[in-house]
Formats: sequence, C-alpha cells, structure tokens
Amino acid sequence: MDRKTVDFEASRSKDASSDSLGSDSKSSSLNSKLGQESASSGKVSYTSASTTSIGNMMTAADKLRSKQPSIVEPGQPASRPDDPPLLPGEKVMGVAREVTYLCPYSGPARGVLSVTNYKLHFRSMDRDTPYVVEVPLGVVSRVEKVGGQSSRGENSYGIELFCKDMRNLRFGHKQENHSRRNVFEKLQQYAFPLSHKLPLFAFDYSETFPENGWNALEPIAEFKRMGVPNDMWKITKINEHYEICDSYPAVWAIPAAATDDDVRAVAGFRSRARIPVLSWIHPESQATICRCSQPLVGVGGKRCREDERYIQLIMDANAQSHKLYIMDARPSANAIANKAKGGGYESEDAYQNAELVFLDIHNIHVMRESLRKLKELCFPNIEESRWLSGIEATYWLKHIKYILAGACRIANRVETHKTSVLVHCSDGWDRTAQLTALAMLLLDPYYRTIKGFEVLIEKEWLSFGHKFQQRIGHGDDHHSDADRSPVFLQFMDCVWQLTQMFPNAFQFNETFLITILDHLYSCRFGTFLYNSDRERVQENVKQRTVSLWSYINSSIDNYRNPLYLPRPGVLEPVGSIRLISLWKGLYCRWNPGMRPQDPIYQRIRELLVLKEQLEKQVDECKQEQKARVSRNMPTPPRLASPVHS
Repeated sequence: MDRKTVDFEASRSKDASSDSLGSDSKSSSLNSKLGQESASSGKVSYTSASTTSIGNMMTAADKLRSKQPSIVEPGQPASRPDDPPLLPGEKVMGVAREVTYLCPYSGPARGVLSVTNYKLHFRSMDRDTPYVVEVPLGVVSRVEKVGGQSSRGENSYGIELFCKDMRNLRFGHKQENHSRRNVFEKLQQYAFPLSHKLPLFAFDYSETFPENGWNALEPIAEFKRMGVPNDMWKITKINEHYEICDSYPAVWAIPAAATDDDVRAVAGFRSRARIPVLSWIHPESQATICRCSQPLVGVGGKRCREDERYIQLIMDANAQSHKLYIMDARPSANAIANKAKGGGYESEDAYQNAELVFLDIHNIHVMRESLRKLKELCFPNIEESRWLSGIEATYWLKHIKYILAGACRIANRVETHKTSVLVHCSDGWDRTAQLTALAMLLLDPYYRTIKGFEVLIEKEWLSFGHKFQQRIGHGDDHHSDADRSPVFLQFMDCVWQLTQMFPNAFQFNETFLITILDHLYSCRFGTFLYNSDRERVQENVKQRTVSLWSYINSSIDNYRNPLYLPRPGVLEPVGSIRLISLWKGLYCRWNPGMRPQDPIYQRIRELLVLKEQLEKQVDECKQEQKARVSRNMPTPPRLASPVHS
C-alpha cells in the first residue's frame, strides 16, 4: 500500500469523520476534522485521526514553553508534537500558543495556531483527543481583527477568517500575549501573497507523483478521438501565438471551407475576438456543438457578411439538418440591454435558417448574491423552521435548474433533432462553458470517466479561458471585487445532480468532485491558476507547478464509484426543480449534524474490491462454460480420401 493510500485510510479511520472529503490527512483537506457522534452520551465528540496517535501528554518543559507567547522564525522545521505536518516546499512561518478556536459546534478549544506558507493549522491542547483544524490559506477570502484594547470578556479579542468554502473561523487571543498582530500579519501575507508580492504556494510545492497530469489534454488527440479533421472540419493553429484571440486555446477546429481571412474578419465582429469554434461533434450525425461570444451588433444593428457566411459554413457541415440553433445563455432582456454596450445577439433575418433561443441564465452578479445567501443559511447553524423556505429564498436551486435545463436542450437538439448548436453568452467564458461542458457530459460517455472528466475541464474551462483568477481571486485580498462569482462551482453542482439522477453512469464519486473544488481554492496545484492558457504559458505554470490531475490519478481508487457500469448512449435528465436537491455533502459538510456519520469511504473501497472479484468470477465462468461446450461437441466424422481411378 503506497503512502497516499495509507494517509487516505488514516484520515478516514473509524475513529473520525473528517470534514474534508477531498484529500489525504497530510495536507489536502480544507479540514476541520470533526468526529463521530458518541452513542453512549448522545453528544458530539470530536476526534482527529491524524493526531490521536500523537497523544495529548505534555512534558513540564512543554507546558512551560506553551505559556510563553511565541512566534516561530519563518522557515523553522516542524520539530514539536504540536507542529503541523508539512508538504514538500511548505514552511512554518509563524506559531502562536494559548490561542482559542471558537468552534460553533463543540465550543472553545485552546491550543496552538500555526501559519505556514500554505495553510493555517490549529491543534488543541486541552482535550483528551486533540482537535485539529486545517485550512489552506487559498480558501481564505478575508481576515479581520475582532475586538480592541478595550474588549472585555473571554475570547472577545481575536481574529476571524471568512472562507470561500462556506465557513468562517474565529480564534481568540489573549491580549497580554501580544500574539494577535503577528498572526494577523502572517495570515495577510500568505493568504494573499499576490497582494504582498509573494509567490502562490503552487510555485513552492515540490511533491512528485508517478503520472504527469499536465498531459491530461492533448488537443490534437482529443480532436482525433472525435473524428476531426474530416471532410467538413479542419484543425488550425492560426492562434498558436494567441494573436487572434488571447483567451482562446492555441489549437482550434473550424469549418474546412473557412479561410484565415474569414477567421480574422469574424474575430473582429465577436466580443473579445472569441469566434465560433468546435467543441464537440456527434460521431454519427456530424451535428456539432460550437461556442463563441456575442456578436457586436450594437444599437444600430451592425452586420458582418463574413460572420454570417461563417455561421452558414457551420450549418452546412452537418448534412443531416439545414437548420442551426443559436442558444443564447442570457435572459432576453439582458441580451437586449447589451446592445447599448455594443454587444447584442444574432438577428434571425441576418442569419438564415438559424433559430435563436434564450436560456434565461442570470449573470455572475446574481449568482454571487445567491451563494452569499446560501452561505448564511448553511453556516454556522441551521434553523429547522425556515430551512426549506430559506433554500427557496436563495434561488440557488432555481439557478442550477436553469443551467441544467439549458444543457438538456442543447443535448436534445444534437442527439434527437440531429441539428448543430452554437452556444454563447456575453463573452463566452462563463455560462457558455457551463452549458457546453454539461451538454458534452450528457452526450459523450467518455467525459463521464475520471480521465475523461479531467479532459472536459481542461478543454471547456481552462483552455477556453474561464477567468479562474478573477472569479475565485487566487492570492489577492480584493474580496469585494465584482468579478468574483461561483460559475465553476455551479457547473460542479450540476454534475453532482446528474450523479444523483444516474448513479451508475459516472466512474467518479462525490469525493472526486469535492476534491476538485477544494483545490480550486487551495493554490496547492497550478491547474486553476490564472485566467487563460496564454497567461499560464507566459508564467511557465506547467514547468513550475504540479497538476491537480497528477495528485488525483496517483490514488485513483479513492475517487471511483463502485456502482459504475460503463454504458454507451446519452443521458436524458429532466431539468425540473422537483428532481434537484441541495448538495449537503458540500455546502453543509462543516456542520456535524448535517454530515453522514458512517465512515463510508472504507465501505466504498470494499465494494470496489468485491465488484472486481465478481467480475473476475463471471469471466472465469464464461471461460469454463465455453471450454465445456467445446468438450461436449461431437467429433465430426473423418471424410474418406477420394479414390482416383
């Protein structure tokens, strides 16, 4: 059993139920490790699998040192029992003792607070079983001081952290220790390194894995898997140096009849030069999903002959249909309003045989406010009397429903109507990515495997320039920036909804999805850094950081769904609010009263082994039956040699 497996098993032991569903005990957790409910007392007892073996005994010297306020020198190696476990490249930057973690569920716990260049680590010293909180600093949205010199009352003076993963953490400091200022400064520095001209942790992290996850997507190979190039579609490297569109990938698939001059003219008529290019093609009907940004028609209703001809080429590439659906993700009112800013939508008069459909998905600002309301509802406490009405008031599930329903409409047009679809929103890097990726997930079983889903994220989100840096805010302290929005989170929520509707159709489990979301924020890996492929190439991200897929694929069994049955064909979900539920395993996971108490991860591993054994038995039975049939077959009579006269 390798080290990763051992760590994973430790963090999932029967003595503890970890808050983080995504990683090994050494690191990747976003963990506030909360334990199981005690059957004897009916109260919640909190344990940590990664610390129970350490014990809770302190020597007299340890006790004496713990009473003295101290900040460890930056880079000091971990040498004490209460020091945090460190990743390769991780260093302890500061330690404060006699700090109280104010847990909203189990009450205050006093212990040692450590800040590294990657995480905040708290370990209690006043409990028989140590209580551990571990938070990668990339998860922190803002840090605030609580109370002042005149504050009275226990724990009224301290620090509060507001996190991107639905929780807030509060730590009380003793005023006489003078530790708060030092901890606050270290948190500001390493939670927001870019704002302090420091590197993100991904550039210091140096762990190695057997597989190089940066090879997950090979664009040419992925096009060939889909049957491109062919008579109607060609691969072009016109954007190899990102000169046509700086937010698009270097390699595109475009209609075979389109010229380089056509491409440049269309780029001038589309917002951010994001022209219509191929995302997916149906292996039989050749119906396609293409993506782009809005046309720059403006108030005056400008037209572009090259753009109209180019759209006609996309339509003509599908011999099964003489029609094209243009799926505009926005509400129609928003699309009309964009005309005043120089944008707009395609006129059905200008684009012959194209039908324009608005999908009514709201913009990033509406989604950000919806998530804020959901966070208030889920953390720290849940009011039973207004739980359902509170969820409804957030509109979160309604937004999920509209995104999922839009993807279903796209998939239906391609599969059932055999008609090509062009998808866009305003700039084509938020709602467009949600819709194309989900539609492809419904249409193509390959993307429902672990490796295929990694390719889907690399292709539709990363290479096509979803602005992860702006939407998440990696490493900067602009927490109130209007560009923040949970666009990728909504996509992952929709994927989870599909796994609930089709539990046998996906090779991956919930842990896989939550691990990806945890490291979306953590800044441990380079995968989600920056806003585009061009920026990642400029910063040498592939050479200087580790890919998240390297980490996941090195312990892939942790993320397998034991119920998975590979099957061809299309998924046809019903985009109805009746079938959509709140993802409690993600949004409510910090609340021990809402989290499943059973240690299910070991059971999943056991089921995978059992499934493998049963499949082997089936194969052996088939072989045995085949051998028995061949033994029981009568021997054909030997023919006499012909007699030649």
